[in-house]
Amino acid sequence: MDVKQYFRKMREVESSLTDSYPVVISLETSDGGKAGAVCEVPRSIAAKMIVEQRAVLASSEQRELFFQQQEAAKKAAEKAEFARRVQVAIIADSDLQAATPAKTINKK
Repeated sequence: MDVKQYFRKMREVESSLTDSYPVVISLETSDGGKAGAVCEVPRSIAAKMIVEQRAVLASSEQRELFFQQQEAAKKAAEKAEFARRVQVAIIADSDLQAATPAKTINKK
């Protein structure tokens, strides 16, 4: 492919992408690229991957599924982090009463 043609095609593909960060699905390549990896990338990277036939643009259903999976993973990570931070202390009733000072009433 001619260099001018390559960059012209990249500009065309990049201008056709509507999202700032489109979702692409990787294709199997001869140099070891694995098919089916879904990721969200900047428009310039997406255009390059599409022109080089390393990826295809995800359909709207695939995009929604990807974002749902990302949201579920985020919630699971937040839940795990919250569970890691929760601290439980068991205090005996007698220790609790000894730790709190008794209220005294001053009568005059």
